[in-house]
Amino acid sequence: MVQRPSYLNEYSFNWETFDVVCSGKSSLDATNYLTELYDKDLVANFLLGYGFDINDPVENAELFGIFQEALQFIKRYFLKEGNPDGLELRVPHYLYTITNISELFLAATGHSSYKLKTAESLWAGVILKVMHTILHTDKDLRYRYFSTIQQQIFDRFYKFIHRDEQNRLYLRNEGGVTIPLYDFQTKAKKTRDSIIIKLLHQQENVAEELFDRIGVRIITYNKLDALRVINFLHRNYVIMMNNIKPSRSQNTLVDLAAFRKKIFGTYREAIRLQLTEEAFYQKLNALIEECSPGTLHHENRHSSQEYRAIHFTGRQLIKYRNPFMSSFNEVRKLALKDREHPLSQALLHLDTSPISRDVRFFYPFEVQLTDYESHLKNTQGEASHHEYKKSQLRSAMKRIFKPILELNNIKLD
Repeated sequence: MVQRPSYLNEYSFNWETFDVVCSGKSSLDATNYLTELYDKDLVANFLLGYGFDINDPVENAELFGIFQEALQFIKRYFLKEGNPDGLELRVPHYLYTITNISELFLAATGHSSYKLKTAESLWAGVILKVMHTILHTDKDLRYRYFSTIQQQIFDRFYKFIHRDEQNRLYLRNEGGVTIPLYDFQTKAKKTRDSIIIKLLHQQENVAEELFDRIGVRIITYNKLDALRVINFLHRNYVIMMNNIKPSRSQNTLVDLAAFRKKIFGTYREAIRLQLTEEAFYQKLNALIEECSPGTLHHENRHSSQEYRAIHFTGRQLIKYRNPFMSSFNEVRKLALKDREHPLSQALLHLDTSPISRDVRFFYPFEVQLTDYESHLKNTQGEASHHEYKKSQLRSAMKRIFKPILELNNIKLD
């Protein structure tokens, strides 16, 4: 019998690993990259590389808590028992009996010491993917600074938002430039569950890649003013061109190329006929209505084809001052008055160099611009936010449960 050379083990490749590392496939869409974890020691090594030491009781307990939360999250959003539009499936009883996180991994990789059905192994894999997403949501370091981030970003806009005696809304600067607004809205803090659902359906499954946790929506009375608002925000340094993320910019409101071609004729006419600003504004407003975008392509597949808006993502340098240091310095002053006291000596010898006094980092924010007529269409029917969220949840459901759906021959629209 021909013997297999032992060195071949070193050249045995997991092709799905290459798909993830080299070809842009998400680990959420992978099925067998964990198959090499066939005992508890290998699971422990994998988790150590991931960042968790399961021999540490605290870290082990944290992972087990995330496991329990993942189970509840799945039942609440993806199954009929928690969501009327969910799947008619039940979590296998076996998963409720797991008391060791290593057993969950071995169940998912097909190496459990118990004789499991295929469905039970697939369910374990689903839970691990949801656990991974929850962990990335909770371990975003910037989350603790959220209220400071929100205040500093919104304050840049609020500085130019005004209301008159009739409660009409305007964007206005000190130079007197004024743009009437139908509405100015700030996005409330995204709930933790909505962040998890969003991460479960998008390619980049890390919380750092969410760009819409903070956002503003500006609704003007016409499309021309929407472009004027962008000009205003740029000229007043509310948004910085250097800090715009190009891949996140999208325009389904105005065909800018067509508008740009036609506008120069209107400039010449304004000079030749010495038009008033009001007359010039009306001509531009009529011109821009002729420049509706043609065939639309939405980067976000959950957006309706009827959705009309300009979206872009900016980034702002956030400056956070640690409040602990000011309090500590006050206590230190008291300690200096009584240096002989043992407590004062211990306090004065504390090394505070590892404690950050100031933290500075860039944080993304989303801006959405639309006109009143488009806003009404955006908030009705298929373009509504409710439909958008349902589509997003359905997408996450189909993605995470794909192997179980295929096993049960379940097809989702």
